[in-house]
Amino acid sequence: MKLTPFTRLLIVAAILVGAFLLIRNYLPQLQQTTGTDTEQVESDEKESAEVKKVDNRKGGNTVFDYATPRPINGKLKGVVELGASGFNSFIINVDNQGRWELKKAEFGASLVYENMATEQDVRDGLKKYIATMLDFGVGSKEIHFMVSSSAIKAPEVQKIRNGLKSLGYVVNSVDATQEGRFALKAVLPDDWKDSAFTVDIGSGNTKVSWLNGSSIHSEEVYGSKYYQDNISDEQVYNAVRAVAAKIPPSKRKLCFIIGGAPFQMAKDIRNGKERYTVLLNPEEYDSEEQKLSAGANIYKAIKDETGTETFVFDWDANFTIGFLLSL
Repeated sequence: MKLTPFTRLLIVAAILVGAFLLIRNYLPQLQQTTGTDTEQVESDEKESAEVKKVDNRKGGNTVFDYATPRPINGKLKGVVELGASGFNSFIINVDNQGRWELKKAEFGASLVYENMATEQDVRDGLKKYIATMLDFGVGSKEIHFMVSSSAIKAPEVQKIRNGLKSLGYVVNSVDATQEGRFALKAVLPDDWKDSAFTVDIGSGNTKVSWLNGSSIHSEEVYGSKYYQDNISDEQVYNAVRAVAAKIPPSKRKLCFIIGGAPFQMAKDIRNGKERYTVLLNPEEYDSEEQKLSAGANIYKAIKDETGTETFVFDWDANFTIGFLLSL
């Protein structure tokens, strides 16, 4: 029998209605039978990710498998650290929630230092240096200059501070406690603020910092060039342990570490361009190079006192970036 178009339409409609009733009546039962629980799945995934962050293994070394949140609708900001022999500069993209990513880093640049015969030479060199940041897309009001606590007395830095002042820029100076707080702002991810602490081993001092509620607590102790002042390894080891003993037990699950000596420790075991490199045990950095050996002594004191197993070096973070994040 040949069906008319109208009859075919009625059959299709009946099939659709039947399917709808079947789904409405039996889908809830099917969900209960399979035990689907969205909240439990999300919880399991979060727990699994937490384990992977510290327990994955690659090439015999622990891997910190963590991706920082990317900024949304961010803007470019630049900061230049004035050192006794050159500049370290960083450009970041940062949004209004403090999410940031490093866009450009330059270490030891000395465009100004190459020719500082007169004040005009300094100004001309600074103009060229600032122009490179402007060309990258950083607004003139978003370029900031800083001098660390250990470099502020250097004669070269004083000349450059005066040159920047003549160009309308302010040079921000910080003490060791502020450096430690800024370092924590840059290096400590939100996911770890309740269970980790930070360490910045500089040449002149070491900053150990952790969150105390909503405030940052920072302690200063010897830096990795203490040997220049004829201070013994044992004296430094004991002093560092005394500082590390103040870290609350709840904050000792992980340590995020930065600084010159940790940089040396991480560079030979870095995997490609990974942001985070987990350091080896301090005993494995047995070196005749004094700064590295001294840094390992500081690292060992912190590890021995806290019992923290995982020390993660962050290739992107710097205390000057923490300054940008605090603006």
